[in-house]
Amino acid sequence: MLTIARSELIQIFRNRLVLISGFVMPVAVGAFFVYRHEVFAELGSLGYIAAIVMCTVSAFGLYTSLVTTLASRRQNLFLKRLRSTAAGDAGILVGLALPATVLALVQVVGMLVVLAVVAGGPSNVVLLAVAVLATLAMMLGLGLATAGLTNSPEHAQVTTLPVSLGVIAVASWVGLSGTESLTLVKRLLPGGAATELVVGAWNGGVAVGESLLLLAPTLAWVVVAVTLAARMFRWEPRR
Repeated sequence: MLTIARSELIQIFRNRLVLISGFVMPVAVGAFFVYRHEVFAELGSLGYIAAIVMCTVSAFGLYTSLVTTLASRRQNLFLKRLRSTAAGDAGILVGLALPATVLALVQVVGMLVVLAVVAGGPSNVVLLAVAVLATLAMMLGLGLATAGLTNSPEHAQVTTLPVSLGVIAVASWVGLSGTESLTLVKRLLPGGAATELVVGAWNGGVAVGESLLLLAPTLAWVVVAVTLAARMFRWEPRR
């Protein structure tokens, strides 16, 4: 597993498409929100900025990168060859997904630390960490599911757009308008409950019982995504 992960990490930095879409772009967007935090805090709050940073990195740095990687490895039959080794299916997928997951986590933590330094830290660090990990798990599962529908790295640029842009749009909607209206709809959409949890964890005012309730929709999406991935993921190209 670790050998696969090390090899995949090297390939990530050699692939310009993955490097730009998965790392350069989310870092640039996140840095812009952090740099202009005073403007965006007036529109929403510091919690809103933290949620947008988290969702942007998880959508592009993890989700899009993972789908592109898996589609590429399937297309060149690398996945098929890996299955002929001693590594099990789970170990193969973990090894391929680990570099993008770790890099996305480092990106999120790094930008949130900078935001905390320049604008003030979160009210509840533990709750914020739980929200970030739950969101990354959700995007990881959705990435595995979407990879089953993606035939090539070029195709990934199309298949990943609905989820990646949708999660960011939901985060903006919830972060700017709150959940006083259309509460159930906003919380059930991917990223909605996670955004509300991040906003509450950063700005304060979220009770423990309420935070557990907000975790439920995100964890439900993890279950749905993993179930879809188990049904749709393919190890070989379609004939």
